[in-house]
Order: sequence, then C-alpha cells, then structure tokens
Amino acid sequence: MNNQKIILVTGCSSGFGLLTAARLASSGHCVWATMRNFNGRGTLENELAARHAQAFIRLLDVTKKNTIKEVVEEIQEKHQGIDVLINNAGYGIGGFFEDLSEEDMRQQMEVNFFGVQNVCREVIPLMRRRSKGRIINISSVAGQVASPCLGAYNASKWALEAFSESLYFELSLFGISVCIVEPGSYPTNIFTQNAHYAKNFDNEQSPYFPFSQRLKSLSKQTISKLKRDPEDVARLIEKIINKPHPRLRYVSDFSSWMRIKTQKFLPPPLISNIFRRIVYAEK
Repeated sequence: MNNQKIILVTGCSSGFGLLTAARLASSGHCVWATMRNFNGRGTLENELAARHAQAFIRLLDVTKKNTIKEVVEEIQEKHQGIDVLINNAGYGIGGFFEDLSEEDMRQQMEVNFFGVQNVCREVIPLMRRRSKGRIINISSVAGQVASPCLGAYNASKWALEAFSESLYFELSLFGISVCIVEPGSYPTNIFTQNAHYAKNFDNEQSPYFPFSQRLKSLSKQTISKLKRDPEDVARLIEKIINKPHPRLRYVSDFSSWMRIKTQKFLPPPLISNIFRRIVYAEK
C-alpha cells in the first residue's frame, strides 16, 4: 500500500494490543508486534492468519531496556525509521491502598508509566531526526477519574496522561504528534486470566476484605454483561493513525466519555456517596 507505515506495538499477547496489531497488519501496514514473553504468540499468530495478515513478532519487555533497544535497532536497520509507536503494554492491579504492598505500587508504575518512557526514549530520537512520527499511548478512563480499590492503577494512568500531555507540547516542535487513547471497560483478559490483585486483597484479616470481595464480584458481573467490542479500540487507533492532524485525547466510547464528564462535574462528596453505596453497600 502507498501509505504503508512502520508501526511498533507493545503488549500484543492479548486484548487491545493483539487486536490492534492484527488489524493494522491486515490493512497493509508493516507491524512489529511485541510481547514480554511468547506465551501469547500462538493467539496472535492465529488472529493474524484469520485476517490473512503477517507481522514481525518479537520479545520486548518494557521494563527491560535491552529488549527495547534490540527491537528498535532491528527495525531501524531494516526500515530506517519508525512511523508510529503504540504504547499498549500495561496491566491493572486491584486493591485498597492498605492492602497494596510497596512492591505492588512500584511494579504498577514500573510497567504502566516508566515502561512507556523506556520505549519512548529509544524511539523519539529516530522520529525527531526524520521530523515526523506519531506516538499513541493507551491510557484509560481511569487516567481521568479515580475509583476506590484502583488507586495504584489510577496513579499510573494519571501519571501517563500528564507525561503524554507534556510530550505533546514538546514534540510538536519536531513534527511528532502524541495522542492518548482512553478506553473504558471491555471484556478482555485484563479482567480474567490477566487480572492482578494486591498482596492482601484476599486476606480475611484485612479491614477491607468484605469490600474488596464485593468489588471483585461486582466487576465479574459487570464484565460478563458487557457487549462492547474490544475491536472498537483497534478501529479507533487505526483512525488516529490515518488522521493528518489528530487531537491529544480520544475516549473510546460515549458512556465512558459521559462518566468522565459526570465525575468531573459533580462535587466529590456526592461521588463519594455513590461509591459508598456501590462498594460498601450503604443505604
């Protein structure tokens, strides 16, 4: 295709990363789909085959700088540049603050925040030298509004949002655009086999135990009823790639957009009362 782009995507073993890599590859782009281990390689390969597409699949752990450097150097040697970087790798950990260990908190930031920076440090110089490029950071609705039991995840995504916004202004000087995609909840593996919980999430001695268990149950019920198609996020990312002048932020669906607007508009005590009824079952 005439407008083929060289695209690097992180976190492609499942979820949005897998669907985005497969979709972009099936559209004729040259996709480098990466993952921290090859446990999800077969799933990605099956998705690519179903779409009659191909992609370069490589190991890349955003917390291990040597793996980033190796992949970026290989892409540079083969294509002399990277047109689009999609920072998708990440995870969410559930748990009230007192149930979270210091390691829980640090690891959440290490992957979701510092991991994005690690990849950007390798890719931005290549884009800057060519005076073009696009960086798409996958954040979350949780990057704009906070919830109980998601403090670590909220913190990592809020930090990512601030970093991305600052980068948006800095890199515009060099013809590089920065975009943030904020998905709401979708039925992906982040809520099932990829779910992470605080060290003391299931500790019956924790003062938060009944609330964390209630939230886990509510979350499973909500996700099981979700009809949203995760492919919608991949479609949105594809649209952003094709836009000549994309804006900074994109929310993936209307209900998530409404939640952001509502939670930012309503006074915090009212929001707190709503959460108390939902999370703590207060009347």
